[in-house]
Amino acid sequence: MATGWNFADVWEAVADTIPDAPAQRQGARVITWGEMDRRADGIARAILDSGTAAAPTAEQDKVALYVHNCPEYLETVFACFKAGLVPVNTNYRYADAELTYLWDNADAIAVVFHGTFAERIEGIRDAVPGVRLWLWVDDGSGPCPDWAVPYETAAATPTERVQAPWGRSGDQILMLYTGGTTGMPKGVMWRQRDLFVAITSATVPTYGEEQDLDAVRTLAAEPGRPVAMPACPLMHGTGWFMMLQNLSVGGLVVTLESRHLDIPELFDTIEAEGVQMIVIVGDAFAKPMLSALDAEPDRWDISSLFLMISSGVMWSEPVKQGLLTHNEGMFLMDAFSSSEALGMGQSVSSAGGTSGTAKFMLGANARVIDDAGNDVAPGSGEIGRVAVKGVTPLGYYKDEAKSAATFVEIDGERYSMPGDYAQVDADGGLVLLGRGSVCINTGGEKVFPEEVEEVLKEHPAIADAVAVGVPDEKFGQAVTAVVEPRPDATVEEAEVIAHVKARLAHYKAPRRVLTVDTIGRAPNGKVDYKRLTREATEALATDV
Repeated sequence: MATGWNFADVWEAVADTIPDAPAQRQGARVITWGEMDRRADGIARAILDSGTAAAPTAEQDKVALYVHNCPEYLETVFACFKAGLVPVNTNYRYADAELTYLWDNADAIAVVFHGTFAERIEGIRDAVPGVRLWLWVDDGSGPCPDWAVPYETAAATPTERVQAPWGRSGDQILMLYTGGTTGMPKGVMWRQRDLFVAITSATVPTYGEEQDLDAVRTLAAEPGRPVAMPACPLMHGTGWFMMLQNLSVGGLVVTLESRHLDIPELFDTIEAEGVQMIVIVGDAFAKPMLSALDAEPDRWDISSLFLMISSGVMWSEPVKQGLLTHNEGMFLMDAFSSSEALGMGQSVSSAGGTSGTAKFMLGANARVIDDAGNDVAPGSGEIGRVAVKGVTPLGYYKDEAKSAATFVEIDGERYSMPGDYAQVDADGGLVLLGRGSVCINTGGEKVFPEEVEEVLKEHPAIADAVAVGVPDEKFGQAVTAVVEPRPDATVEEAEVIAHVKARLAHYKAPRRVLTVDTIGRAPNGKVDYKRLTREATEALATDV
């Protein structure tokens, strides 16, 4: 049996050490470590027993989670780890075709779903015949369908602590499906031992490369257990991975009851629960948070908050500095990571100035490689792809070609290069340019949307913005800004274009500025560049 960290072993060690301590809290619901352990056993047993003689549940079968943030999410993940199965995230904003594609591509044999999705599932069940167990999580939206099993019934069924017939190993995986910017989502395969080391190595020095449950028990028994809250969806890696880390040190995970970003609930919960760490997704979360604090600076006590972490989209420096005025004791960590590559870089801001602000620094295992395979020289102005070595995913599930293109060997070592482009300043800082898949080619010049978007968002009339390339007869593509105005603000096209030209090369400035009611960001803060490009193209075609 291979060695290495296995999350089930770790969490069971925590449950044995502090069974009466709270592990999860959502509103009035409190689930202790002992209760979560027992309930996860019930779910694990239900999934393992769902096989038939013709198709028994087997090692590393996949279980899809189709639920909003709730205790059942991480409880099901625990159950999968116990049973040697693979938890698979599902974006609950997906339409029928995307859902059937994902569950078929993942070879899911079970789906845990909130009741509100029952009607949608009813229409596509025949398209995913591989799913043989549907576990219904009651959310008050209606009765349990006759083709599903109530989650609570399974969770409450007494059973011994579950260990699958094939045992456990650090080589067993979890899968994070990433939507990306083009094409259908792909399942990124992380070995548990690799992910465990990646997410704990920087913060838990007592955890080494090999599994040490005595270290886990010692840490769990110590006072001052961290209280963490994912403000962003657990269905995305930013929130999911950070909560895996928090539970692995015996912490408490607090989830919000609202299924949309509710700023008063967020701050009420931080104050009531003494939340110490919160995970957000850039300005999509931080801007409304700052607006609420500025409007009512004395309403909430957020002094318990020590660390705010973001990853995935831009978190602008003025917003960071504004948040720090409301809690000078916080550290704001802007992590440059992706589903396929953790630790590419980070920026840390603090009121005391103990860390540099507004600049990403390359991670210890990261480098920037040009098209010829050479390191980009600091201060050269050259553009390259960011690559990170060390603990990396196994690859994409059932996609050898994309795996080979993303996970490459450089100088005899394996690197992950998901496609993020950057320049390197003379002092080693990163200038992030975005993913090559949404790069705009205008007159032969490359324009990376994120660079333009950062400047657009600095305009006082703009709340959110996206830069896209629309077809242009002369230049091939023309940079076009799609902007969401601030309340009661008016966006003047010429003024916005001049604003960008004052900060960037003129070819990077938008030729047109289109105003929309909302950019329509997903819960993880990302945008659908394909949709916005199509809508901008159509709008300009009809603009006389």
